[in-house]
Amino acid sequence: MPVRQPFVKVSVIVPTHRRTADLARCLAALDAQERRADEVIVVARHDDYATLDWLRTREANRPDPRRFVVLMRKPGMVAAYNLGIESASGDVLCFTEDDAAPHSDWIARIARAFNDDPTLGGLGGRDIVHERHGILQGHTPRVGLVRWYGRIIGNHHIGHGEARRVHVLKGVNMAFRREAIGALRFDSRLRGHGAQAHCEMAFSLDVQRRGWALIYDPSLLVEHFPVQRSDEDPRFAFNDAAFYNASFNLRLIMWEYLSPHGRWAFVAYSTLIGERADPGFLRALSLAFARGGVALALRKWRVGLRAMRGAWQEAIR
Repeated sequence: MPVRQPFVKVSVIVPTHRRTADLARCLAALDAQERRADEVIVVARHDDYATLDWLRTREANRPDPRRFVVLMRKPGMVAAYNLGIESASGDVLCFTEDDAAPHSDWIARIARAFNDDPTLGGLGGRDIVHERHGILQGHTPRVGLVRWYGRIIGNHHIGHGEARRVHVLKGVNMAFRREAIGALRFDSRLRGHGAQAHCEMAFSLDVQRRGWALIYDPSLLVEHFPVQRSDEDPRFAFNDAAFYNASFNLRLIMWEYLSPHGRWAFVAYSTLIGERADPGFLRALSLAFARGGVALALRKWRVGLRAMRGAWQEAIR
């Protein structure tokens, strides 16, 4: 006779801001789950009247005691995530975004994974990104890694293969065990008034440092429909403030996560080479010559240097 698995209470946290059409799609996907969430927590800003009015109308037409709304007065994903954690009562806390639609087996897979592995602290999966009239293509086994010198490997949207251990999960498709979170919260020092880039990286690394396993399973799927943001980060265009915030956040996280040798290696790597989205001097020059736009490339590099200085001043306070 098979052993019956213990019941895991699952909470789903959905931050939202001024995107009612996207939120409607997300909530419809959660309503269609094979294994429904025990509670769905929609985190909305107190002055987002369009969203609040839409939610009230929806609740009047389709009441559901498992779904409720919490109001936040401080902008940003960090505040939204933290309010969601504090409001949730589940053994497992799932996070997705209002511009995503989890597949119908999403919650069932998450609950089963946490039931089966008591060492599992966090679980994430692939987000199928619908962008610019198509789906972003690619396949790679390397996902969610932080190298010893601070190079970040994301690729959550194109991961394939078996489930494997990673360092970082992606906010649109991630879940954590309540026991692994404990008193941990998303880092309120991170910059930005909306997306607050890399906040899930800092949180993932903190959970991992507590001794819990983080697993990326590319068969755990959400459809992701990124849209223009309403904060200082327009997503598809360069903005000095948004670029500074993302660079600041990355550098602050690396200061606190890397070893002393790794930090100095990161200074050299990020200053000279860096990533395509956050280039060092040599990569900035190569991108400038390949695409034109030397001024923009060097501007990004200079902003990155300012962010390095600001982040490390914050870290040593």
